[in-house]
Amino acid sequence: MPNGKHPGFIESFGYALSGLKEAILTERNIKVMLGVGLCAVIAGVVLRLDALSWAIILFLIGSVLCAELMNTAIEAAVDVASPTEHPLAKKAKDIAAAAVIIMSATAAVVGLVVYINAGIKLL
Repeated sequence: MPNGKHPGFIESFGYALSGLKEAILTERNIKVMLGVGLCAVIAGVVLRLDALSWAIILFLIGSVLCAELMNTAIEAAVDVASPTEHPLAKKAKDIAAAAVIIMSATAAVVGLVVYINAGIKLL
């Protein structure tokens, strides 16, 4: 912190909400992932998911959003540290993006298992 003082809990929470707002307003991929998450919630309502299935789906949505937020933060930090193109900067950005792809693919597969199981129970 500029004044050398660590922020309190409420102030830290405010910074986190500010970061989330900034990401939602400026990052296309966050908007896409929020849209997909909303679709997942709607599918859960339609399929009348049980409590455990809801916990899994909400955890997956949160995990994908967290992965994308971390990717965005890494990209911003790399851009500040390396304003010109550098192979290590590219490597860091590409690996952070790969983490999002892995999390998203995992969420998609696990989500399909949950939704297929819920659909079978409705039959």
